[in-house]
Amino acid sequence: MATNKKTAGAAKRRRSRPRVKLPAESIEELFVALSSKNPEPETELNYSNTYTLLVAVVLSAQATDVGVNKATEALFKIVDTPKKMIALGEKKLISYIRTIGLYRNKAKNVIALSEKLVSNYGGEIPRDRDALETLPGVGRKTANVVMNVAFGDPTIAVDTHIFRVSNRTGLAPGKTPLDVELNLEKVVPDRFRRHAHHWLILHGRYVCKARKPECPACSIAQICKFKEKTVPSP
Repeated sequence: MATNKKTAGAAKRRRSRPRVKLPAESIEELFVALSSKNPEPETELNYSNTYTLLVAVVLSAQATDVGVNKATEALFKIVDTPKKMIALGEKKLISYIRTIGLYRNKAKNVIALSEKLVSNYGGEIPRDRDALETLPGVGRKTANVVMNVAFGDPTIAVDTHIFRVSNRTGLAPGKTPLDVELNLEKVVPDRFRRHAHHWLILHGRYVCKARKPECPACSIAQICKFKEKTVPSP
């Protein structure tokens, strides 16, 4: 019993230790490195206007951008407004997005948000985050993506990639996505805020991967505080 208490105490102390944070000069260096490789990053979701962007982001929850793009390729050729989506209907929408996870619930949300856009906003996408979050299927992350991509606002949508990169590197450690978002807003230099969202997502998606980060190929490896860096294969 004493051993268990000792082990539990040690675990609690480890959890309570402050996460290592990058100093301001290292954060500046980190974004200089990321931006030099990709000065104008863009979302990998395919869309034709703000409405189809919103739909694509809603569909992308717990799904890959590649999978969403495959599903929406045919859909967006015939549907690019809320009224057209309502006319299509939930049953036919499902036939297009069946390959995406949680497609039934997502179809309901897409039809419902389209109806609300028509009835409350004249078919236009609101620019206000609070208004966006009143739409079915739209949470803070989705709203932030739309505001950033469609309207150019310097919002940061924290997905699993950004959450991982922010904690691993020491850029903006946090226990929850909201913690990380608010911490990023505090530390990201103003001149990098517009594109920070995409630089961090793409870095997490292709370099700082969940199971095995590609540290030898990482442009910010010397800045990163991650202790378990991978090494080149022999």
